[in-house]
Amino acid sequence: MNRYEKGSSYPQWEGDRAANAAGRKREDRDSMRRKPVELGKEYDVDIVEKSRREDGIARIDNFVIFVKKGVVGEKVRIKIESVSQSFAIASIVAKTDAVSGSAAPSAVSKA
Repeated sequence: MNRYEKGSSYPQWEGDRAANAAGRKREDRDSMRRKPVELGKEYDVDIVEKSRREDGIARIDNFVIFVKKGVVGEKVRIKIESVSQSFAIASIVAKTDAVSGSAAPSAVSKA
């Protein structure tokens, strides 16, 4: 009796069977899921929450992005620094204007 046939003594989930039949492990199949952000790219986001580490949290297609030094309620342009399976880490490039959506000039002192 084949271990993939019904009634075999080898327990296996249906999802594992499909993954094994295609020559992939279950973890590989989950990691193939496309993420809505890419490393090094910039995105305009709203900071909607604050993390336990006091960073801002933004979301793109329900994908969590931790924004360093982000403040709840800000609209910012971010650059993705790292991407993992379930979240990304980003830093603020510029604060954006809530009305026009354009990047606000940063304050630079001229001496």
